[in-house]
Amino acid sequence: MTDTLPSCPECSSPYTYQVDSLLNCPECGHEWSATAMTNSDDAVRDSVGNILSDGDTVTVIKDLKLKGTSSVVKVGTKVGNIRLVDGDHDIDCKIPGVGQIGLKSKFVKKVTA
Repeated sequence: MTDTLPSCPECSSPYTYQVDSLLNCPECGHEWSATAMTNSDDAVRDSVGNILSDGDTVTVIKDLKLKGTSSVVKVGTKVGNIRLVDGDHDIDCKIPGVGQIGLKSKFVKKVTA
């Protein structure tokens, strides 16, 4: 039965199992809907599920400490002209006063005009 179930989207464990309509990972404890996996696409989404694209403006939803410095990107900071990239961080951007950094899409919300 493990051969037909998808790997865990969080930790890539092949040992997923199904309980009712949910798929479960015994290694990391992640639960997800089997129907959500079939409807998913490669789009990068923000913290509330909006699809992001290159050139969008986003706002930071949580204070983010920058590694290796004492700087903090404060909640509510607007970041314009984002660029989507593959890798650990989904977004490359330039923040005034901080410089070029990479952000994870789960810490931003799309600004609608």
